[in-house]
Amino acid sequence: MMVELMSPGPREIICDPACGTAGFLVAAAEYLRDLKDGDGNLILNAPGNREHFNQEMFHGFDFDGTMLRIGSMNLMLHGIEDPKIEARDSLSEDHAGITEAFTLILANPPFKGSIEKSTIAKDLTKVISTTKTELLFIALFLRLLKIGGRAAVIVPDGVLFGSSTAHKKIREVLVEQHKLDGVISMPSGVFKPYAGVSTAVLIFTKTGAGGTDYVWFYDMEADGLSLDDKRQPVENNDIPDLLKRWQERNHQIDTDRTGKAFFVPKDEIKTNGYDLSINRYKEIEYEEVKYEPPQVILQKLRDLEDEIRADLDALEGLLG
Repeated sequence: MMVELMSPGPREIICDPACGTAGFLVAAAEYLRDLKDGDGNLILNAPGNREHFNQEMFHGFDFDGTMLRIGSMNLMLHGIEDPKIEARDSLSEDHAGITEAFTLILANPPFKGSIEKSTIAKDLTKVISTTKTELLFIALFLRLLKIGGRAAVIVPDGVLFGSSTAHKKIREVLVEQHKLDGVISMPSGVFKPYAGVSTAVLIFTKTGAGGTDYVWFYDMEADGLSLDDKRQPVENNDIPDLLKRWQERNHQIDTDRTGKAFFVPKDEIKTNGYDLSINRYKEIEYEEVKYEPPQVILQKLRDLEDEIRADLDALEGLLG
């Protein structure tokens, strides 16, 4: 879903700074392998594109040796000849050398962690003073992206509405200094059985000069699988609708806040302390419920009492 939202092109330089088994990179490779131009020709068959795909396009960082081996193997088995999977602790000062290197970031970084303050890369702490990994990774994504580069990343819900200074600061940076394109609220079971935490997808573009006028919100309630530990296929699936609405989004038309998708102007987000939780802006329609007059309800209760009493009398007669 996230790869389709970002619709990568054949000359992207894609990075996942917490790549694990490299699932995002594989999904991007499969998307590009099937991509065709207007004449129905495979995009990768155009001059130079296949070489870029095999040599320069895919980059992943992780500090776990097992993940590095699995990620590299995964990409090679999917036909990428020379993936750049590196042993790198993305947030540490020891690996702070890479800046403005990528055009697209897809990531699901570690949540709910904190790291030793003295080990954090200094250029990240200039953006935001915190030890929380989910906030530091957003600062890292902004550092790694080229100007005009885009990102689709998964964050825990707390990033959207957390009230600490660091939470507010990183949201303000995204909205005021760059272009926050979209916030997709996901149901809490999408990562079960591994984690039950509620999450969202943030989509943003690095500009360094602002550009956020409106932010697109989508309330995703189902993903085609049950939201329990079993994750069995179910009929309800918002993903096709989400992808369609993202392609057709228009801030002048998508204004109905009772629906699944709508735009919110930047000024309103700023007024709300840069709160990005969808519940802050979504409007709920309450249907008026009509009840019968109290006298009618009382009479129905009396009739019910009479029925019960008659049944008890009949039961007593049987016992007698």
